[in-house]
Amino acid sequence: MTADDAGSLSAAQVDALFAPLLGMGTLLVAVSGGPDSTALLLMATEWAARGGACVAAATVDHGLRPESAAEAQTVATLAARLGIPHTILVWNDVKPASRLQERAREARYRLLIDHARQIGAGAIATAHHADDQAETVLFRLIRGSGLAGLAGVEATSARQGVTIARPLLGVPKSDLVAFCRSRGVAFAEDPSNSNMAFARPRLRTLLIALGEEGLTAEGLARFARRAAEAEDALQRMTNAVEARLGASGPVDANTLFGEPVAVVQRILARRIAATGGGDQSRVGLGKVEALESRLRDAVENRRNFTANIGGALVRLNPPGKLSFAPEPARRSRAAPTKPKSRKPERIPAAPARNGLDTRSDLESGDTSGPSGIRPV
Repeated sequence: MTADDAGSLSAAQVDALFAPLLGMGTLLVAVSGGPDSTALLLMATEWAARGGACVAAATVDHGLRPESAAEAQTVATLAARLGIPHTILVWNDVKPASRLQERAREARYRLLIDHARQIGAGAIATAHHADDQAETVLFRLIRGSGLAGLAGVEATSARQGVTIARPLLGVPKSDLVAFCRSRGVAFAEDPSNSNMAFARPRLRTLLIALGEEGLTAEGLARFARRAAEAEDALQRMTNAVEARLGASGPVDANTLFGEPVAVVQRILARRIAATGGGDQSRVGLGKVEALESRLRDAVENRRNFTANIGGALVRLNPPGKLSFAPEPARRSRAAPTKPKSRKPERIPAAPARNGLDTRSDLESGDTSGPSGIRPV
């Protein structure tokens, strides 16, 4: 979606962006004070006034810059002028020495989700836009993500049972800046957005160069949409296969490994996550690929196989019975030693092939490289 000839999105265009949020109850708008979230607040206010929706706003002050408190107060002043309830949420935790942006993002969502529950909001709206989507897809492509990751950020997702909505995902940043200016509203500029020590500023520079070669933000968005369509088809195939195998209990590995590799990987990841008590997206594509390859070899050669991955103990016997159980607790180093027995294999990451989402993305903040068996 792009702005009209007047240089700003029309009322009809704004209403179309927010239409999926009707009926969700109070919409909590996350506003940092930058141009993207300021435009989001202005649009949400105008949409609510036309359609009778209820909007509240919140700003997270991470306390990472001297001016952050003043910026949060500026947002509060704007919200008051617009007649929108606003709360400043302060991240008071000790700041980490590494992975600062990731930890700040986690804290931001935690504070927003807690506040949304306190005020009974039906959803949280964030200002992710088309340029953010392009950067995310490019980052995941560089990191070797699977199809789910290459599908980019979803327009609607959930965190801890709370809906996260991104109504501006199809809107270029330039249109958001234009919208603020058309309303005569100033906005802050975060200096970290131009700090090349962080991934996003470097990706923006790379996107400019790629755009000159024809790979534009629009092209990446189109690529993400097609990846999402392919991922949806694979998930449907996986659901059908899992229904035949049974949703729980041991699996007939001979039947399972007759399916396409991408489907096998998804089923393995689902079982591991369900058994290990983790998030399927955090199991790690590289580790699942390595497990799939070794299991396939064991099935073909009718031999025993045991491995630990993602908090789950995976066992295969020669007839092809594949089972998943919680990984046993590790013994203390001070415990008496017993006769050595064959240990389960430790699964290292394999080169990316296809299938699952690595979730090594800017949204989750997982920027670590391949690792061993433990989930990232």
